[in-house]
Amino acid sequence: MRRVPATRRVWCNNSLTDSSVWDAIEDNPAEAENLKLRSKLMGALEQHIRTEGWTEAEAADRLAIPRPSISDLMHGRITLFSIDMMVTLLSRAGLHVDILVREAA
Repeated sequence: MRRVPATRRVWCNNSLTDSSVWDAIEDNPAEAENLKLRSKLMGALEQHIRTEGWTEAEAADRLAIPRPSISDLMHGRITLFSIDMMVTLLSRAGLHVDILVREAA
């Protein structure tokens, strides 16, 4: 897998600007799907934190993670967060994750 720079933001207005961006930076289709999913989960949590008006310190306390991890999340450092971690954080934030599985295009 090619590494995505930790500081690179790949979504705009909390949604992927073009889902094929992951296909362009990742040769493995399974890894591209993983990145797409993590991006959507991260965007949802980032939006929730902003909507609630939480400071980084408040978010860290509510989500039970170190404050620097909130900064990483808010700066889109996708390689630092697994799908499992994102589902856990969304749950701690009081959000529910629904999954839709469909045939690949």
